[in-house]
Amino acid sequence: MATRNFTDAELRCQCGCGAINPNPLFDVLMDKVQELRVLYGKSLKVTSGYRCPKHPLEARKNKAGQHSIAAIDLSVSRGEAHEVLRIALLLGFTGIGVNQKGNGRFIHLDLRDAPTIWSY
Repeated sequence: MATRNFTDAELRCQCGCGAINPNPLFDVLMDKVQELRVLYGKSLKVTSGYRCPKHPLEARKNKAGQHSIAAIDLSVSRGEAHEVLRIALLLGFTGIGVNQKGNGRFIHLDLRDAPTIWSY
């Protein structure tokens, strides 16, 4: 689901199929991501949106991962990551993964049932 600041192209599966997430929970997620973007006040780059079951990262899992349900990874680092994390907690994202090492820094956001925070 495209929003004011996020396009369908950014959110499609990147395995080559170009699929858009069919799960209604993804619309709920994107409403929250859009709200995060508004509160943050700066653009956010999507590094991973929907992943279809055939996406290489999903295909090797025993069960569907959060990206095949409703999840997004946003490229942010250092102080930006701190602010995005603060807003994400305020908005009630329940799955938050933080990768702040190396060149591929990002924050993962989803709406899983049990609140969980982890680092990569």
